[in-house]
Amino acid sequence: MRLGVDLGGTKTEIIALDDDGGELLRRRVATPRGDYAATVATIATLVRDVENELGRAGTVGIGIPGAESRVTGLIKNANSTWLIGKPFRRDLEAALRREVRIENDANCFALSEATDGAAAGAEIVFGVILGTGVGGGIVVRGRVLVGANAIAGEWGHNPMPDEADRPDCYCGRPGCIETYLSGPGLERDARVSLGGTPCAEDVVAEAAAGDAASEAVVARYERRLAKALALVVNIVDPDVVVLGGGLSNIDRLYDNVPKLWHAHVFSDHVATRLLKNRHGDSSGVRGAAWLW
Repeated sequence: MRLGVDLGGTKTEIIALDDDGGELLRRRVATPRGDYAATVATIATLVRDVENELGRAGTVGIGIPGAESRVTGLIKNANSTWLIGKPFRRDLEAALRREVRIENDANCFALSEATDGAAAGAEIVFGVILGTGVGGGIVVRGRVLVGANAIAGEWGHNPMPDEADRPDCYCGRPGCIETYLSGPGLERDARVSLGGTPCAEDVVAEAAAGDAASEAVVARYERRLAKALALVVNIVDPDVVVLGGGLSNIDRLYDNVPKLWHAHVFSDHVATRLLKNRHGDSSGVRGAAWLW
């Protein structure tokens, strides 16, 4: 049995999978924001409770919004800032008395979709999170590519090409891809163009209804996404790019973006497929389980 835990900013979810990937049990609780000790205790309690209910022990994989430093073993680059600088894996292993595998949540998403999701069977998969932030993960022949610095797939913090406006990113650099392609990035563009405080869903709906100004905002988003993904295609050359996160529900992306990225990909033909995720919000927690 494989147990996966998705540690989010507001909720923590656990799933139990059988050997074939079938779901045995799923449970979700509130994340104790800002409290590191309570976060460790919450995960340990979830694991014990699930194992007691199912009557057997399992392997444990954890997806987190950050990464484990290859140098110190401490957590870095975490949106859940109370994890930063903490020996998270060591403390969980002590609490659970077994080995625990920890991976970035975007990597878990990519692994889930590459294993039994939209990209099942593909050799090279780039999994994309388009949500409150922008993340990514790379899976090659069924294994997560982590990299020497544990940042493989972090395309959201590369600079967006060909943009004069360079908004500041939380990472301290201006003009990151995340500042344009995240949900807040799309909404910022909409505020400038449309006024008011439009949400992403409303902008997309207005564009579909024929509003020209909203259509211009969504079309600009598509052009930016195509340029940004073309950078990845030119370097990684994936068989499949899978989109996740709230903005992955914009159905027109899957037709329009591949038509636009041709102009930026260094090839006479682009065979890479752009696909919507199969497992939705469950991909992160399923990918954590598949770390084993």
